[in-house]
Amino acid sequence: MNLNLNHPVAFVPTMGALHAGHESLIRIAKELADEVVVSVFVNPLQFENAEDFSIYPKMVDADRKLAEASGCSFVWFPTFEELYPDDPKIISAGEIGNLFEGMHRFGHFDGVLTVVQRLFGLIKPEFAVFGEKDFQQLFLVKQMVANLDLPVSIISAPTIREASGLAISSRNSRLTITEQANASGIAAALEAASSAKDLVMARSNLLSELKKIPGFALDYAEIIDETSFEIATTTTRQPRAIVAGWINGVRLLDNKAMLQPGTSK
Repeated sequence: MNLNLNHPVAFVPTMGALHAGHESLIRIAKELADEVVVSVFVNPLQFENAEDFSIYPKMVDADRKLAEASGCSFVWFPTFEELYPDDPKIISAGEIGNLFEGMHRFGHFDGVLTVVQRLFGLIKPEFAVFGEKDFQQLFLVKQMVANLDLPVSIISAPTIREASGLAISSRNSRLTITEQANASGIAAALEAASSAKDLVMARSNLLSELKKIPGFALDYAEIIDETSFEIATTTTRQPRAIVAGWINGVRLLDNKAMLQPGTSK
């Protein structure tokens, strides 16, 4: 497949329903290369629940307008047949792909890595930009690129937030105004953990603040070593808190880098 791209290319893979978070990724990509490609593809391989896949929002015109206004030079809406002309060769996310997010969404990261590897193969970008909000996904994409020795640099982009602190997500539109206000407590919990003097207090602060959020059903909350995804210890140099849970059937996830013990803001 020839997409007639002018290299170098910076690439932003998405599933559409673009918002300010995606806009920030595209702007970062524009700083890396003149040719910026945004793909919009709702990947069935990463959905465990067929109903979730069927109701995922599709906003072709709005997505194209936002992408182009943000500096994208080419918006691509590939079909399933274009990406998978044959049975897809599934890329395993390994042990880390079964932890945390993967424990609650069986096979999700296998599907993510499979489509990302396929997109990389077709577009052949020099750079690809991924947001830190989906931190485990970012980690696993970096790991796959290293393991397969793919010629692409993975660029991490900071999480974009509402004024309340709530991480921006297409899922937020499914929450009422009150539920969105409640969901901002996730960011407050992460901040409380970040300001703690040690890991014991950080974990305590995180859990106690999450319990205060009305209607929030916790899937997991942990502080990990962001370089390995192992549980953080006192010797961990780059700890990060990760959280996921539900409010009224809407799944929310967030994360925040922690201060090392003995440091200050």
